[in-house]
Amino acid sequence: MHARTDCLNFANRSEGHIAMLREPIQNRWAHICVDMQLLFAPGSEWGLEWMPRVLPNIVRLCEARPPSTVFTRFIPARRAGEGEGLWREYYVRWRQFTLEEEGRGLVDLVPELDAFCPPAKVIDKPVYSPWYGRRLRALLQEDSCDTVIISGGETDVCVLSTVLGAIDWGYRAILVGDAVCSVSDEAHDAILKLFNSRYSQHVETASTEEVLSDLH
Repeated sequence: MHARTDCLNFANRSEGHIAMLREPIQNRWAHICVDMQLLFAPGSEWGLEWMPRVLPNIVRLCEARPPSTVFTRFIPARRAGEGEGLWREYYVRWRQFTLEEEGRGLVDLVPELDAFCPPAKVIDKPVYSPWYGRRLRALLQEDSCDTVIISGGETDVCVLSTVLGAIDWGYRAILVGDAVCSVSDEAHDAILKLFNSRYSQHVETASTEEVLSDLH
């Protein structure tokens, strides 16, 4: 699906699915920015047309405290047919994004975000979830984090996986509704609505402005 690119529509569409923070954000927070890479920039077959709309908000979140930002990067298989189980078929279908094809040059963060590294940290992952392995959990434990603020893409894929993992580990999860995006408008809207209703005990959704005004 080709996502709409009208900025006004984006603002209006998002407002109906962004709730409010239940309580102030304490100091032990980390910002997890999910997969904002050249791999998903507009123009790629995996491109997120909404990326340019949410990127300024993500930059503002990173600026709030760069050392507390963790960027995740999705790293494709080295060649077609590699991977566990159905991932082998996945990379037969998407062989053009394997590292031996075009993928190696596309795994980098978009330049606006790469500029924060260091002090921001980068975690690479071969699957949707950044909780694969132990590194993300270890980084958060080192900083005694109890709250994660989540931005990036896609809302209904890797962002969803990031939020669910945060829930499983017991973190306070705050999804920044106007700093996430998807290829599918319908899926994006559905996930925000789902988190505001079905997962309301575990997930809060808020706007960039509200989050930034509350950070310590």
